[in-house]
Amino acid sequence: MNNLPSNKKVILFDGICNFCNDSVLKVIKHDTKNQFVFTSLQSDIGKEITKYLGVDTSKIDSIILYEPSVAYYIKSSAALKIMNDFGGIWKLTQVFWVLPERLRNIVYDYIAKNRYKWFGKKEACMIPSKEIQEKFL
Repeated sequence: MNNLPSNKKVILFDGICNFCNDSVLKVIKHDTKNQFVFTSLQSDIGKEITKYLGVDTSKIDSIILYEPSVAYYIKSSAALKIMNDFGGIWKLTQVFWVLPERLRNIVYDYIAKNRYKWFGKKEACMIPSKEIQEKFL
C-alpha cells in the first residue's frame, strides 16, 4: 500500500449510503487537524485496501478506519477512534469504550442494517466538491 499518504488516517465508507456520506461531511467539518482522508468501499482503492487488510466487506458491513503501518478498526471502534481525534466535546464519546465491544457493535450493526431504509441511498458514490476534493483518495 505504497500509494497511501503515510501521515493520514484513511476512512473507508459506503459511498452510496446517504447517512455515511453525511457522516463523512461531518468528519471533514470537525477534522481541524487535517488528519483524515476518505475513499468509498466501492472504489478501486477501497477494494485494494480491504483486500490488503483481509477484510471481507460482504461479511463486515462497516466503516473502516485504517492507520497505515499502525492498525485498522471497524464498526463502533472505528467510529469512537474517529470522534476521539476531533477533541473538544467529542471526547465525551470516549465513555462508550467502557462498554464491551460486542454490545457497542450490536447498536452499530442495528443502525448499519437499517441505514438505507432510514436515510436512503444514492445510485452512485458521492462526487466531492472542489473544496474538499483533496480529502479523497
